Amino acid sequence: MTEPLYSVIVPIYNEEANLPELYSRLSAVLDSLDGTAELVFVNDGSRDRSLVLIRDLHQQDARVCYLSFARNFGHQIAVTAGLNFAQGRAVIIMDADLQDPPELIPQMVQQWQAGYQVVYAQRTKRQKESWAKRLLAYGFYRTLKRLADVDIPTDTGDFCLMDRQVVMVLNSMPERNRYIRGLRAWIGFRQTAIPFKRDPRFAGDVKYTFRKSLGLGIDGLVSFSKVPLRISTYIGLVSAAIALLMAVLVLYWRFFEPNSRLTGFATITVAIFFLGAVQLISIGILGEYIGRIYEEVKGRPLYTLAELGGFQNITPKVANRYTSIDNPDQG
Repeated sequence: MTEPLYSVIVPIYNEEANLPELYSRLSAVLDSLDGTAELVFVNDGSRDRSLVLIRDLHQQDARVCYLSFARNFGHQIAVTAGLNFAQGRAVIIMDADLQDPPELIPQMVQQWQAGYQVVYAQRTKRQKESWAKRLLAYGFYRTLKRLADVDIPTDTGDFCLMDRQVVMVLNSMPERNRYIRGLRAWIGFRQTAIPFKRDPRFAGDVKYTFRKSLGLGIDGLVSFSKVPLRISTYIGLVSAAIALLMAVLVLYWRFFEPNSRLTGFATITVAIFFLGAVQLISIGILGEYIGRIYEEVKGRPLYTLAELGGFQNITPKVANRYTSIDNPDQG
């Protein structure tokens, strides 16, 4: 079997309710494309019937390939696994909740055929999302854009099309705390945006909770900016200046206004709490960077696979890098 022209990667985590509609819409889009395609589902340790449905789709449609993790490793690692195994010349990444409309893929393909090597979808509107979430997302993307060492486009997620050359570069990058949209911007090449209105989730519960979104945001900021470390330094310098000023004021009060209320216990307490907060914040910032160094030096694989199927041209050597299966399904 020849390598497909297009690969569509979809991370799956407890998406049983979305899979039938997702496959139906994706299948219609793939049928309309001018070349062969593969649909790569990455089961990220789902606890519902997602894997069972994926196996059924694989039996029904030869274009369906799948990877199944031995446990939940997270969305960004699931995307990474899909990139490792995808074989198409143009690789599309999208989420399973149908907030990324599959019908946008032909427009991405047109831009790719026009010579762009990265085509990303840029949200112009978030439908049926709370004002708090929209406000936080708006603030985060613009803060990251200002602080990051590279120009990361605002209001963009992982929904994109990448040329095989870009995917090969991404696959050569072994870092563990991955922020795909940031790595995509860091790589370079010719890039363009397609604006779209983000649909509400089709079914099921939101998988990116506030805690997970915050973690992803911290990964993005720490991975692409040294500004937090500089902020820690600046806070230390400001604290030192304030401490020097306070020392001058205390001496003044001691000699010229010995009865002032500002020379008492309250002033000392405030100063101690202030300096303690500065130290804890600085240690926390350092800890974020040191923790990522610790994760990198351990050298563990990004993920482990329990099962894979449908990949025609994946050699056992490549497959066994990630799985304990001696004879992985090649058909």
